[in-house]
Amino acid sequence: MAFEPPQRLVRALGETPDPASDADWLERLPGLAEAALARRGVEPQRVQAPGGRSSLVVLVRYPDGTPAALKLAPPDARPDRELTALAHWGGFGAVRVLDTRHHGEDGALLLERLHPEVSLRSLPETKALLEACGTLRRLWVAPPAGHGLETVEERTRAQSEALRAAPEEVRALAEAALAVRAELTALPGEELLLHGSFRQGKVLAGERAPWLTVGPDPLVGERAYDLARLVRDRLEDQVASSAGAAGARRRVNKLADALEVDRDRLRGWTLFRAVESGNRALAAGRRRDAELLWEFAAWL
Repeated sequence: MAFEPPQRLVRALGETPDPASDADWLERLPGLAEAALARRGVEPQRVQAPGGRSSLVVLVRYPDGTPAALKLAPPDARPDRELTALAHWGGFGAVRVLDTRHHGEDGALLLERLHPEVSLRSLPETKALLEACGTLRRLWVAPPAGHGLETVEERTRAQSEALRAAPEEVRALAEAALAVRAELTALPGEELLLHGSFRQGKVLAGERAPWLTVGPDPLVGERAYDLARLVRDRLEDQVASSAGAAGARRRVNKLADALEVDRDRLRGWTLFRAVESGNRALAAGRRRDAELLWEFAAWL
């Protein structure tokens, strides 16, 4: 079968810091997919579309008919770290890894098949947040020994460099984000395994469990950092709501209380992550996304 990458993936990789390298990976992707399938002895059914922004997922079957999903991502997407987290969770709250034998050769992940068309975003907001909180409780565990994962301090330190060069129109917000990040990382905090990119769209319906998370960009640190991305989920709906700033602050407090996270630390990390994401969106030419993120951040 043809392994044509979905346009969503092609567009997203064109916005990365190294688009030339990712373009080379996309060109080699059909051959990489064929080789990965052959190594694992599984048969392709179809490419998942629209798919994700950082990987190609091929829905496959074992010879005995067992469904699975083969995920291929460029090396800079750090599939080795994703495997570290998924293997440590062992299917508890997260998609299960079915076979790791060939990961060192090609970086591909053979995963249990979930229902990619059904995420928490398909639920009413209140129910979706309830299920999301339950999933996060399962994921926040001590990291594996000798994990080698980034810490929150390390990841946000690198992100801060770009924020210092933010355009004048967002300079005040960028300075506020940098100041709050400095305060939040001043003293050692929690050291838990974090998903790193947790939001409603990253939690899919499964067979052995109602909801399982996928696509971690794992790191180690405090829960408030991980929860911060969920605060701004369904961003366009929040910005369009008449609740405005008061609604955003209520959402911070509600999620913090539900998961016993400090409200001020969650507000701070939500501010930093929204401003930083907006800065990256602008650099990638997505001005509307950037403006939505900055408007939300200003409410906090």
